[in-house]
Amino acid sequence: MSKTKAIFAGLFAGLMAGTVMTTAMLLLATLGVATPLVIIGDRLSVFIPPGPFLSLMGKVGGYNHLKQLGVGSTIAGQLLVSAIAGAVFGLFARRKPTPPSAFWTIAIFMVLPIIAFAILLWPVLGTSYIGLPIEVARLVTLIGFGLCVFLFERALIAGFHFLNTRKISRENYEFTPAMGRRAFVLGTIGLAAAGGGVALGRKLYRAATFSYDGTQYKGSVVQPITPNNLFYCVTKNVVDPKVNVDLWHLEIGGLVQNAATWRFQDLMGFKPTTQETTLMCISNGLDAGLISNAVWKGLPLRDLLDQAGVLSGAARVRLQGVDNYTDTIPLEKAMAPTTLLAYEMNSAPLSDRHGYPLRVIVPGYFGEKHVKWLTRIEVTDANAKGFYEAQGWGPDFIVPTRSRIDVPDDWTFVSLDKPTAPIEVKGMAYGGDRGISRVEVSFDDGRTWSDAEIYYSGGNLAWSLWKAQWAPAGAGDYALVVRATDGDGDVQEWEEDRGPFSGVSGLHKINVRVTA
Repeated sequence: MSKTKAIFAGLFAGLMAGTVMTTAMLLLATLGVATPLVIIGDRLSVFIPPGPFLSLMGKVGGYNHLKQLGVGSTIAGQLLVSAIAGAVFGLFARRKPTPPSAFWTIAIFMVLPIIAFAILLWPVLGTSYIGLPIEVARLVTLIGFGLCVFLFERALIAGFHFLNTRKISRENYEFTPAMGRRAFVLGTIGLAAAGGGVALGRKLYRAATFSYDGTQYKGSVVQPITPNNLFYCVTKNVVDPKVNVDLWHLEIGGLVQNAATWRFQDLMGFKPTTQETTLMCISNGLDAGLISNAVWKGLPLRDLLDQAGVLSGAARVRLQGVDNYTDTIPLEKAMAPTTLLAYEMNSAPLSDRHGYPLRVIVPGYFGEKHVKWLTRIEVTDANAKGFYEAQGWGPDFIVPTRSRIDVPDDWTFVSLDKPTAPIEVKGMAYGGDRGISRVEVSFDDGRTWSDAEIYYSGGNLAWSLWKAQWAPAGAGDYALVVRATDGDGDVQEWEEDRGPFSGVSGLHKINVRVTA
């Protein structure tokens, strides 16, 4: 066989084998098994600082587009590497008088990739989208990957052998037209595998988080308790977990005297606590709606920590979800009676997107600390970091006092020709776990202030809703500004010492144009 034919045959067989492997990974993904198609992104993202990460996200059109680009790039890269590996194999096989033994091909195309996969992606191998315990999920992920690379190895060898089997005639070997026919047959098989992969990909796309990731709650629809289906949502996942509670358990370990494992029904035996608490994303802009309010039911985290017996030297608690997302909170905050392990949201079981069967509620801290799909609690020393902490977010994760004007919209036009009642201005104010004691509105860009009426107060852990009446003095452009005072008496302001990745501070302003 000529060198060119060997390269072509290997390239073609490798691409076909890569297609089979990718389709197998997509099939595993539909079953809730983690594959490189998604966990590579999780592994790499912690190495991208927030600044470049946000810049990249802006350039591609948002977080959802970035996730789609990540998965698409992984698939394309996987197919490219498969084709190159096939071409190299073709050159190697051409130089051997006999076909390479199965021992060597399995060692090169299966054992070595599994070892590399385990070493490079070990921190995220425990990901499970059906709620398997972390160690079991790690084993399942490795077995799933091993199955995929085994299919690649077998498909590559079979495809290359099929293209290069020499059919002996009376005088000479099979010529190129016959190889072309075989390439057509092999290509048809590859297209069939690709078709299956596309069908699986479409199924996964419909189940993906793209339809709700980034859901915001603001404007005239805002009410005291946010409906579950309108509650803001941010997730790092392409597909969120759908946990099978019969497979799931909660582990408690680390710097404790008594490590323990709890099933869901075990947690129902603890005295429940119900509290209203507002959650807000660290990325929430002054005018944005990544903030919502709900009534949560669960048990205090300290109930489990007390039973575990925290050892000396403990300073933080690392919280881990089945999707391998981790975050940490100070031990003191974990022991606060208002830090909950919640299993109900507004009198209903948690939905999949909001962390079923169990999530953490940490009043006064940004939303990333409220870990969803919780499966492990680890008491650690002061050096522990979570997913976004390792990426470079923070260091301040305590929510600053925030307020927002929801009605009217920015650059609303109002006519003085029509006799109308005073314009109603409405919005929300949130002081973390400090509550809200006062809300003021300015109709002249902050030169003078008037008290607004707080018509709903959710308590110290939740937002307050306010309203004010405004009668413009005449035509012109008006800048409306709002500010709140928290329960400690501190007035909302721009915090100069707050880092760029510790949440936005300042005052929300809108413009209203009044015409004669």
